[in-house]
Amino acid sequence: MKRELAKLIAGQIFLHACMTGMRMATPLLALQQGYSTMAVGVLLALFSLTQVFMAIPAGRFTDRHGLKRPVQIGVALACLGAGLAAIWPVFPVLCLGALATGGATGITVIALQRHVGRISADANQLKETFSWLAIGPAASNFMGPFFAGLMIDYAGALPADDDGFRATFVMLTIFPLLAWLWIRNIEEKTIEPQLPEHANARVWDLLHEPLMRRLLFVNWLLSSCWDVHTFVVPVLGHERGFSASVVGTILGSFAVASAMIRVILPWIARHLQEYRLLTGAMICSGLIFAVYPLFDSALAMGICSVCLGVVLGVVQPMVMSTLHQITPAHRQGEALGLRIMTVNASSVAMPLIFGAAGAVVGVSVVFWVVGTAVASGAPQAWRLRPKLKKPLGP
Repeated sequence: MKRELAKLIAGQIFLHACMTGMRMATPLLALQQGYSTMAVGVLLALFSLTQVFMAIPAGRFTDRHGLKRPVQIGVALACLGAGLAAIWPVFPVLCLGALATGGATGITVIALQRHVGRISADANQLKETFSWLAIGPAASNFMGPFFAGLMIDYAGALPADDDGFRATFVMLTIFPLLAWLWIRNIEEKTIEPQLPEHANARVWDLLHEPLMRRLLFVNWLLSSCWDVHTFVVPVLGHERGFSASVVGTILGSFAVASAMIRVILPWIARHLQEYRLLTGAMICSGLIFAVYPLFDSALAMGICSVCLGVVLGVVQPMVMSTLHQITPAHRQGEALGLRIMTVNASSVAMPLIFGAAGAVVGVSVVFWVVGTAVASGAPQAWRLRPKLKKPLGP
């Protein structure tokens, strides 16, 4: 199983790195071509927008076909998006590339998460395997932008010229193919049969179960913390007169901390149940958000960023483990799709809400409101404890 999990993690890293590299390179090229920051904002939103609409159909598709066919579709979409950007690096094609690579990542993530849940023997192994799998996105969030930046600066005759961007998109087209090389020989798990009584099942039926509603609510609150931190820290840094490199370092420390905690999370997960970790994450996030705007120094904000990264880094593996325990096997892909849809819809809408609220009441108040909401949701996370009794419905 360890060898299989390592292949899945490697495949996830390469395919996800294609999307993160595109997400870094396409806005730079659009700005260089003279497009406005509003246009760039729309471009970035397209990476999440596809997943909002494709997540549930993709989840149902994985329930019917397992791992490899969804991954093949994801690889093809990612290659198409990056490849078209390499051939025609113009804004409409960059938007198409954002839609394609964002959708490819969503499809592949659902298939990988469903497969990992099915190869785990018990609840403890679920926590451990999802903790290891969560290292993949953390690694690709560094790998994609890092190598894309090197190619943009050094692959052309001049830094950031057209040849540099084209070479970057060609490199990103290769990444999904490398992902398929890792995944193609993995043994497919038995697909749950679709019984007649399952034919008319609707995704919203999953929301009739209190445990699923609680889990999605908790996940939404905690994912909002990621969004508000990413949005508000640059604004706070600008208000305090920090340089761009200082703001980048504060945000980077958050990413590094969230990645590092996932390295030791398999050991932590052996000793603490999911609902305890999720409850602790909500309380700690609320406390950190309460004090974050009170600090004026870059060092203090960096320490808060690290603490928040450690706290939020444990969330996704615990949510994934809980979801697989409370969802019947034949609907796990659909439930994963529902989760991804809600998270990405939040990622599209929340920056707009935060921006409007920040303009009216100030960004510090946004921090405090979100922190209060997250902390007040802790009882819902604690009430996920009954999940171990039985899975949801038929």
